[in-house]
Amino acid sequence: MFKMGKKKLGATVAGAMALLFAAGCGGGEAEVQTTEDGRTLVTFWHAMGGGPGQAIDDMVGDFNESQEDVYVEAVYQGSYEELLNQLRAVGGTTDAPSIVQVYEVGTKFMSESGYITPIQEFLDQEDLDVNFEENIMGYYQVDGDFYSMPFNTSNAIMFYNKDMFEEAGLDPEDPPQTFSEVQEAAEALTIRSGNDVDVHGFSILIYGWFFEQLLANQGALYLNNDNGRDGDGTEALINEEAGVNVFEWLQEMNEAETLGNYGRQWDDIRSAFSAGRVAMYLDSTAATRGNVNDADFEVGTAYLPVPDGQDPQGVIVGGGSLWMTNSVAEEEQQAAWDFMKYTTEAEVQAKWAGATGYFPITTDAYDEEELQEIYEEFPQFLTSVEQLQNTTLTPATQGALMGVFPEARNIVENSIESLYQGGDSQELLDEAAREIENAIEQYNRMSGGDDE
Repeated sequence: MFKMGKKKLGATVAGAMALLFAAGCGGGEAEVQTTEDGRTLVTFWHAMGGGPGQAIDDMVGDFNESQEDVYVEAVYQGSYEELLNQLRAVGGTTDAPSIVQVYEVGTKFMSESGYITPIQEFLDQEDLDVNFEENIMGYYQVDGDFYSMPFNTSNAIMFYNKDMFEEAGLDPEDPPQTFSEVQEAAEALTIRSGNDVDVHGFSILIYGWFFEQLLANQGALYLNNDNGRDGDGTEALINEEAGVNVFEWLQEMNEAETLGNYGRQWDDIRSAFSAGRVAMYLDSTAATRGNVNDADFEVGTAYLPVPDGQDPQGVIVGGGSLWMTNSVAEEEQQAAWDFMKYTTEAEVQAKWAGATGYFPITTDAYDEEELQEIYEEFPQFLTSVEQLQNTTLTPATQGALMGVFPEARNIVENSIESLYQGGDSQELLDEAAREIENAIEQYNRMSGGDDE
């Protein structure tokens, strides 16, 4: 069972890091929101567009039809970053939603925010045992407690065009596994017309999450103090050997013009892959269903590569989780909890995983016939599952915790852009580490630091 330690959530920083807010007081005084037919209304803010957004609408619709007491209204709020900014504007007030989806790197910020009720309280009240995947527990448990309910869980994998592999004389059933193998395959797959590149052999979104994954796969930490899990992280370690390995690998392919730079927008790099302008690229498992459906070629999937001579350590879970706000009425919280529990049911998780490419948060879902049939028809879905299950759970693969993680990601992304413009790997990472440490220091100073 999951046992709740008695913890006091203090005040912390909102906005970009500087707005101090008081802790909320827990949900008992707000007015219960109801529908016209008397059902308790639960407002659910999420950041899922496209296919995953439709899958959320389907899940919510199924829940609403399954009973007559609670009605969940799902509201799309844009990207993860946009949603978190919206929440910061209303957190702790009666304008806050009942449930909010926050991406994984918001975990520390949210747990200290003062406007959530930890779901551990609800787990303990019912003595509820949820069969979470071990690595999902490893990420979302903070000091042994769940502050949020894991929801859409992903990891990073490589997608590749099997048809292009065959045309280039590469084995489509033996994708590259190391940095040098990716470089060699990228050179073979790149198609040039004079001075122009028609097809890039490899690409990676300028997104800090992939840098984090490539560090973890080397068993490397992002922060000191066991990635901020054994006390607050104060020192960024991204400028050590593992980080330099990643930057130099990217820069070598960039200089060889085998790396396609599609910026920071997911749709741009995914469109390039489906259109045949990129032969291999890294993406979230959430893209699996869309890639398989959209491509007019056979799509392959592979594990994340590692530097030569290293054994892969595995990946950090990505995606997001569901948080219970504390400024809504207790009756509304209970209704929201009913929906959260519903999302963990094996049948619901199997349908969600099959519709999106996110993998189930519970082990029970894998036994569902619906999901087994999808995995048999589309083996591409299994790559992320097997990669997660083969991950060695360590502080590196648990992922880092820090209140300024969204800011840290942006710092790393700016560094990658500078790298592609000819910057030096070590110098850029040194500067990025200093910027992250300054942001952490400011956050800790504004929030009062660690009280325990």
